[in-house]
Amino acid sequence: MTSLVRGFPDAEFQTRTRRAQALMAENDLAALLLTTEAELRYYTGFLTRFWESPTRPWFVVLPAVGDPIAVIPSIGAHLMRQTWITDVRCWQAPDYTDDGITLLADTLMEVAPQGTRIGIADQMESSLRMPLANFRQLESMLAPREIVGDCSVTRRLRLVKSDAELTKIKTATAIADRAFDRVPEIAQAGTALAQVFRDFQRLCLEEGADYVPYLAGGLGQDGYGDVISPATDTPLAAGDVLMLDTGLVWDGYFCDFDRNFSVGPPSAEVSKAHQQLITATRAAFDLARPGALMSDLFHAMNACVNPQATGSDAGRLGHGLGMQLTEWPSIIAADHTPLAAGMVLTLEPGIILPNGRIMVHEENIVVTDGTPVWLSTPQPAEIRVI
Repeated sequence: MTSLVRGFPDAEFQTRTRRAQALMAENDLAALLLTTEAELRYYTGFLTRFWESPTRPWFVVLPAVGDPIAVIPSIGAHLMRQTWITDVRCWQAPDYTDDGITLLADTLMEVAPQGTRIGIADQMESSLRMPLANFRQLESMLAPREIVGDCSVTRRLRLVKSDAELTKIKTATAIADRAFDRVPEIAQAGTALAQVFRDFQRLCLEEGADYVPYLAGGLGQDGYGDVISPATDTPLAAGDVLMLDTGLVWDGYFCDFDRNFSVGPPSAEVSKAHQQLITATRAAFDLARPGALMSDLFHAMNACVNPQATGSDAGRLGHGLGMQLTEWPSIIAADHTPLAAGMVLTLEPGIILPNGRIMVHEENIVVTDGTPVWLSTPQPAEIRVI
């Protein structure tokens, strides 16, 4: 059995950096300012759960030429120096007077001449992750340099996954597949939903997940009301539909898919709805080839689950996947992003049952130069029964 390799070779990060710099040159950007976990990790490999603390800001500066420069709290210096980054500049944080802003400004002025443009992510799904007051101070210190949008440089690069990234996502989905197959061990009529949630996370860890930052689901007679409510102590009962949706992580990469279970034999309505969800998922899968649009996938699924075009509260029927549970783009009617080989997507149709309840189904796929590939093991038309 081949052992799984964690991390990436330095060449992976060097390639990402050079590609970003080529896009920066096309868009007249002297540097990129990176402030979020996914951005920093994408270019450096800096992987830590310490981002759960909102106290400290973290920065990486990507110059037009050369390697990235880390400007980080001193508590992260040892870990950052284990990555391929050699220029690591630190301050003791938190500092209520100057929380790294002078150090960051000095670094940016070093690599970006006066009058040039510094890019920072500003599109949908981006965030600043530093105090607004500090950002305004930084802008003032950098003048006449201008901080502008990054022209989606990093987002465009992250859209297509490398083979090494795909291996990690495949590993995560395989772990979840095995955990879903074990659900009958932990869920029976009479078991509290909250206990099922706790035990399912345990199964994911037993099967090899590093951690399970996302677990959602639903439970109800002949469908459920929503897919985001926290678990309660309501016991499973005959006639219920149980849905579990997990985003577990292996080596910094997510899977994101769900499975539905009928507690006892399903009703005719539940069986029919589940079959429609599977039909919708496979309709989108068949279209998922380079050149197709995200909107094409939306319309293919919507035609199966919502033929009367009455609308859906979900808003979208899938999204990108990788270092984050949900990534750009979204599978909506208004998204005309062309598919490209290497894109990893979730296909997530939802359906409203005659009683007003809902059911959803989700799979993970990768677009290739030819036929797409299932990452999660595709669910048959028949709902699972426990």
